[in-house]
Amino acid sequence: MFKEVSSRVEFPEMEEAVLRLWAEEHTFEKSLTERADAPAYLFYDGPPFATGLPHYGHLLAGTIKDIIPRYQTMRGKRVERRFGWDCHGLPIEALAQEALGLAGAPAIMEAGVGTFNEQCRSMVSTYVSEWEKTVSRMGRWVDFEHDYKTMDRSFMESIWWVFAQLWEQGRIYKAHRIMPYSWKLNTPLSNFEAGRNYQDVQDPAITVQVPLLDFEIEGATALLWTTTPWTLPSNLAVCVGPEIEYSAVRDGESGAVYLLATARLGAYYKDESAYEVLKTFEGAALAGVKYAPIFDDFADHAGAFQVLVDAFVSTEDGTGIVHMAPAYGEDDYRICRAAGIELVDPLDEDCVFTDRVPAFAGQFCKEADKAIIRTLKERGSLIHQSTLQHSYPFCERTDTPLIYRAIDAWYVRVEDLRERMQAHNEQIHWTPGHVGEKRFANWLADAKDWNISRNRFWGSCIPVWVNEEDAEDMICVSSVEQLEELSGERVEDLHKHYVDEIVIEREGKTYRRTPEVLDCWFESGSMPYAQHHYPFENKEMFEANFPADFIAEGLDQTRGWFYTLTVLSTALFDKPAFKNVVVNGLVLAEDGLKMSKRLKNYPDPLHVINAYGADALRLYLINSPVVRAESLRFSEDGVKHALRHLLLPWWNAYSFFVTYANVDGWTPDQAVAERTNLLDRWIQSSLARLEQEVSAAMDDYDLQAAVRPFVAFIEDLTNWYIRRSRRRFWKTDDDADKAQAYATLYEALVGLCKIAAPFTPFIAEAIYGNLRTEAMPKSVHLCDFPTAADAQRDEVLEGQMALVMSAVEQGRTLRTEYKLKNRQPLARMFVVCDDERLLANIQALESLIADELNIRSVEFSTDASELATIQAKPNFKQLGPKLGPLMKQAAGLIGGLEDDQINALSAGGTVDVTLEHEVITLTAADIEVVRQPKEGLAVSAEGSLVVGLDTALNEDLIQEGLAREFVNKVQTLRKELDLAVTQRIHLQFCSDEAVTAAVEAHRSYIENETLALSSEAVEALPAEEDRPLNGHPFMVRITCD
Repeated sequence: MFKEVSSRVEFPEMEEAVLRLWAEEHTFEKSLTERADAPAYLFYDGPPFATGLPHYGHLLAGTIKDIIPRYQTMRGKRVERRFGWDCHGLPIEALAQEALGLAGAPAIMEAGVGTFNEQCRSMVSTYVSEWEKTVSRMGRWVDFEHDYKTMDRSFMESIWWVFAQLWEQGRIYKAHRIMPYSWKLNTPLSNFEAGRNYQDVQDPAITVQVPLLDFEIEGATALLWTTTPWTLPSNLAVCVGPEIEYSAVRDGESGAVYLLATARLGAYYKDESAYEVLKTFEGAALAGVKYAPIFDDFADHAGAFQVLVDAFVSTEDGTGIVHMAPAYGEDDYRICRAAGIELVDPLDEDCVFTDRVPAFAGQFCKEADKAIIRTLKERGSLIHQSTLQHSYPFCERTDTPLIYRAIDAWYVRVEDLRERMQAHNEQIHWTPGHVGEKRFANWLADAKDWNISRNRFWGSCIPVWVNEEDAEDMICVSSVEQLEELSGERVEDLHKHYVDEIVIEREGKTYRRTPEVLDCWFESGSMPYAQHHYPFENKEMFEANFPADFIAEGLDQTRGWFYTLTVLSTALFDKPAFKNVVVNGLVLAEDGLKMSKRLKNYPDPLHVINAYGADALRLYLINSPVVRAESLRFSEDGVKHALRHLLLPWWNAYSFFVTYANVDGWTPDQAVAERTNLLDRWIQSSLARLEQEVSAAMDDYDLQAAVRPFVAFIEDLTNWYIRRSRRRFWKTDDDADKAQAYATLYEALVGLCKIAAPFTPFIAEAIYGNLRTEAMPKSVHLCDFPTAADAQRDEVLEGQMALVMSAVEQGRTLRTEYKLKNRQPLARMFVVCDDERLLANIQALESLIADELNIRSVEFSTDASELATIQAKPNFKQLGPKLGPLMKQAAGLIGGLEDDQINALSAGGTVDVTLEHEVITLTAADIEVVRQPKEGLAVSAEGSLVVGLDTALNEDLIQEGLAREFVNKVQTLRKELDLAVTQRIHLQFCSDEAVTAAVEAHRSYIENETLALSSEAVEALPAEEDRPLNGHPFMVRITCD
């Protein structure tokens, strides 16, 4: 006997019970120990920050990271799943600053780096318990007990080793470059970090005049255009294009003489009459021309305030003369350095003007735009002012605009690795493929040297000690042991406030550590090695299993983790870091906006899990394009749909089986191998097809393609197999057929549990746990994934059943269209197909069609003209562009096509017609076939099938329809009363003459279907509610002995 199962299941409660079972049975641990000698399948889990609660993006990625390892485990692999925590970096630092009330790097230095870092350490695990709870509640199996943390000494020592390998290759260098700078965090960022948060902004766009000195046209001024007025106090040069033509023009209104690119005159003057061209110059001829400084703060700067020449200048916008502030622009820096002009940077670490620019001292640079523009206007230097809307990079952590400025930073030389990285990328299987083939490949093709240093505090330290007297003399440390040998000190911790105190004395020289810490992305990219403390430990194990078999993260990681993994694995091992990757898209709020706590535009994840269950949420997420790098607008209704239309029908099928198996005392040891019923053989074949399709999709890492057939099978099982087989479980006159039905449904339910286990681990476990025998593994997740599909397939039968289901679906559509309830029997159905072989296949399952559609007889034919007259109409959208003025004449010819011509076109043939002596060949796409049903018929055509229903109703049919409606009302009431399926009842009903007569005529049928011992018509049932029956008044009462 099976444990009793209610159809009124609370999925969240069921899932909590499964979680307790897994904990008690140590099921996850057994999935590893029982595969101890199995081939390893290596999975890398990108470490999240534990600085906030998990959101839907985390749950989505976690679900993908759970499904693949569960599947590979069931395929006979040993899959270690070690969780990791990203402990360093700006998210933790931001929390610590808030906790200590510190604003900016100077405040941290004043409070003490040790105090600050220990505050960071104490806050790393703030949300760890919530993460563990939510991750586990989602059904994800992962090893939290043996997790790795990026702040562990062992992890950080491996980071030093990675850095040292790059150092030995000559890949590490320090340079002064223009970099994106987060003024809120006082640190430079890498170029790929700067590209992760672009926002549309409005900036001032101004044109400024600067007087040219000793120029051949007296009084001429050069026009400069900029969208960063705050950089003008640091202007040291202007630049022109060598081959661009420039014009000196006299303004018709003011008489002033302006120099600008000839191609840009139209941007400043509506027509040529508004100015006079005095002379034109080639850009190269303007080299060395001097001009008066815009502001006087750096008027004495050596070599400054001259015209430089470079080919980067264009005439796409502005004036064709570019303002140069070498501290704040990459081209500015390059061109000015080449001309021997050293930069000036009057901003402090917070990007606030210092006393070097007294007029704007104390103002944040971008906020100084207004004051600078006002000053220019007062001086008469401002020629034009407008507003420009454009996309601008913001700091991802603080959501503040980045400032590009010259910064001393450490870099990894990457550009010479491009071809090798691209070659490695071609070895990786990407899902979806276009992310790797296009997006990631394009990023690699243009990879820039990587800025790996941060002017921060809580992170892995750059392990370089620099000679106090010679900055070119450096020592790179690769291990704790080496540092201890060099310093003579015991090293317990590798964080900044410890190692900065360690001084190396060698050959009379003193070396102190460079103050920067490493970019957190360097740690993430090193996690394959650092999580195992490679190469200090686990060397053979790591090298035998590198690269990883699988990783998964969001689309944004093409410029993040996927990239840093690839850079480091290429540089260190000349291999890709991973073989397969699933890239998910972004989970948005239902309104299409980014999910926002402030806007409260999404439901709390725990609310959704506790309301509908994790299985429903998992199914909803996986059965969507978000697992193929597309965005998903999260909808709570979508989760409800997964519950009601997939999980609940599956559970009801299971409940149905257990209920009747217990009634009949059927147990799995009574299973028979023989299958004589076509429905049994069909569902067996459907299950085999499911095994094949899911395995093929999962082996290709296409999760959405894997879920689709699973969803379709539940539909086939519940809405076709059980619907069509229900009576076989009730009747007692054919015990052999009933035994086959039980065995088939049992096998289908157990097989479905095994196939669905990676996707919906809770319901699969709950159902399997009740159905398993003692000889079977205790958990569905300890089973092998089904692989015997080939022997079970019957593709001919599948095709045959598909045709029958198509005919039935057309019949249902007609019933709906003509408002004919399915419980109303009809006299005849017509099925027409001009392919006699297909028709014979359908005819073999005539009884299924008749029973499903409640038809007394089904007639088969190859001639559709018996059902309807047909006429062709032109497809104007298809033919119009092709025929043009001949379309009107063609419409008449097409409307006159004979039946055999229309049938030929419908069958895929062609028909030639002549239009004004030109032969036009028509195809099926050129016409639309209109069918006019013959009187008393409803007709539908789809594909090769034409279906017709005889809609005429006589008294006999009407009475049977009323009897079936009567049964439906009683069965509904039985459910409301929660009666056992075997409970015998007595019926009393009150209705009109028509219903009473129908009951008299079909009393035996009614009582058999409802398990009624009696059915009595009475005058009144005052305490019962009216349940209208096809428009007739109707009340019914159930009593039990």
